[in-house]
Amino acid sequence: MKLNLTKIALVAALLTVPAAAHQDDGKKPAAAETFPISAGAPARKPGEGAGPFRKMVIRNVTIIDGTGAPPRGRFDIVIEGNRIASIKQAGWPGLPSAANRAPNDADHEIDATGMYIMPGFTDMHVHLPGADKAPDASYAYKLWLAHGVTTVRGVPLAAPSVASNEKNRSARNEIAAPRIFNYQTLGAGWAGGVVDTPLKAREWVRWAAKNNIDGIKFFNRENETPDVFSAALDEAKKLGLGTTAHLSQIGVANFNGRQAGDAGLNTITHYYGHMESLLKGRAIQDFPANYDYNNEQHRFGEVAEIWDQVNGPETKQWQEYLEAQKASHVTFDPTFNIYAASRDLMRARNADWHGRYTTPQMWSYFQSTRDNHGSYFFDWTTENEFAWKNFYKLYMRLMNDYKNMGGRVTVGTDSGFIFKTYGFAYVEELELLREAGFSPLETIRAATMMGAKTLYEPRGETPPIGAVRAGMLADLVIVPENPLQNLKTLYGTGFQRLNSETNKQEIVGGVKYTIKDGIVYDAKQMLAEVAAMVESEKARLGQ
Repeated sequence: MKLNLTKIALVAALLTVPAAAHQDDGKKPAAAETFPISAGAPARKPGEGAGPFRKMVIRNVTIIDGTGAPPRGRFDIVIEGNRIASIKQAGWPGLPSAANRAPNDADHEIDATGMYIMPGFTDMHVHLPGADKAPDASYAYKLWLAHGVTTVRGVPLAAPSVASNEKNRSARNEIAAPRIFNYQTLGAGWAGGVVDTPLKAREWVRWAAKNNIDGIKFFNRENETPDVFSAALDEAKKLGLGTTAHLSQIGVANFNGRQAGDAGLNTITHYYGHMESLLKGRAIQDFPANYDYNNEQHRFGEVAEIWDQVNGPETKQWQEYLEAQKASHVTFDPTFNIYAASRDLMRARNADWHGRYTTPQMWSYFQSTRDNHGSYFFDWTTENEFAWKNFYKLYMRLMNDYKNMGGRVTVGTDSGFIFKTYGFAYVEELELLREAGFSPLETIRAATMMGAKTLYEPRGETPPIGAVRAGMLADLVIVPENPLQNLKTLYGTGFQRLNSETNKQEIVGGVKYTIKDGIVYDAKQMLAEVAAMVESEKARLGQ
C-alpha cells in the first residue's frame, strides 16, 4: 500500500477525536467519554440485505451446528420471519435429493448444494472506528457481516448514547449491522461523576441497568480499587448485567485474574490478569528500572517478559488457577489476534487485505507514533518478537488447558488497532485458536455457542442464538467450502488454490451469505461496498 502519510496525517489531525478505547492510566476521562464519537451507520438502503421473508428455505446444505457436533448433511432449513421453523433431511450422502420437496410455498430459496451452514459468529470484544479511522460505522459493520459476524459485544462500542442508539437501530434492522450488546466502562454516561466508592459503584450499575446498558467493562484503573470493583460486580449480578475486564497493569498487582474471578467477574478479556496470578517467587511482575507505562513500547514490549516469571504448565499453581476460574464460571476471551503483530510485525503489516479494505486513515493510525494508542513499534526488535513468541506459547497453552477441563473460551478481536482490520481479524482469531490447540469444531463452538452463552447467561436467559436448531433466531453463515478443512476460506480475500487443470492459482472461499435476524446479506456485495468506501476515501485524501 503506497500512501501519502503526510497528507493523511494532516487530514486525520482535523478529524480525530482521541481514541482511548484502551486508555487505563487513570489520568484521562473514562474510556467511553473519550472514545471516538460516531454518528452511527447510514440507514439500510433498498437492496442492502433481502428479507426477512414470510418463509425462506435453504436447500441441500451441510450443517455445522455450533454445539461441537460433527457436520451432517444434506438438509433443508425453513425460516419463517426471523426464526428457524424446521430442519428436514433432504437426502443421503451419495444419493440425489428428492425433487419437489416441501415446502413448496417459500417466498425465497437459497440453493446451498455443496455448501456449509453455521450459526452466526459472535465477536466478544469490539469498538467502532471514529472519524480518525473510517467515514462512518458501516465500515466496521459491513466487514463484520461479510465475515459471518452477526453479534458483537461493544466494550464499549462507542459512547453510551451512541451505542444505545446503534443497538436499537440494529435490533429494528434499520441499519446493516450485527446484533449489538452494549457494555460500558464504570461511570460512563451519567452525571454522578467519577465512580470511586462502593456506594457510587452500585448507584452507577443501577443507573446503567435502566439506560439500555447490557454490561460493564472494567479497566482496573486507579479509581477501580478492589472494593469498588467488587461492589460493582455484586450489583451487576443482582441486576442481570454482564461483566468483562481488561485487568491492566495499573491495578493488577492488587486485583489479578484469580481475585477478580473470586469476586464474580464474568469474563477476562485479553491476557492481563492471568499470568500475574501465576507469578513465581514474586507478587509483582519484575519490570526494568526505566520502565514507563505511558511509553507504549515499554508497556507492550515488557509485558511479554512475564513469560519466564511464572509457574508454568504442569505445576500445581497452574492447575489450581484454572480450576478456581472454572469453579467461578469465568469466561476467557483471549483476543490473540490484537497483539499478534508483536510476534511478527512484518506479517501484520503486509496482510492481503490492507490494500483494498483498510482505509487510508486507519493505515495512517497504525503507523508507529508516540500518541496513537497501539502504534507502539518505535524500535521493534528480534528480542521483542522472541519474548512475544514465548509469551504466546504460554498463553495459548493456558487457554487450551482451560478449554480441555471444561472452561469456556470465546472469540473476540478488538480491531482498529495494531494492524488489525475489522472482520479479517476475526478469522485470524479463529486460526490462532487452532494454533493454540483447539480443534476446528472446538474453534467454531467458541465462535458461536460459547459466545452466545456468555452474553445471555447474566440475564438468566437461554440463548436464542449460537446453534443451528429449530426455534432459534435466524442468525446464520453460509460458506461454499468446508471451514473445518481450512479456516482460511472464511477470509473475505479468500484462499489461493492451484487449479490442476489450468496450472494457475485461483481465489476460492469467502463467506457466501450472512443471515442476521432472517435478513440475507450477500457477503461479496458487502465487501465490494467496503472496497468502494476505501477507494472513495483515498480519492478524497488525494491518494
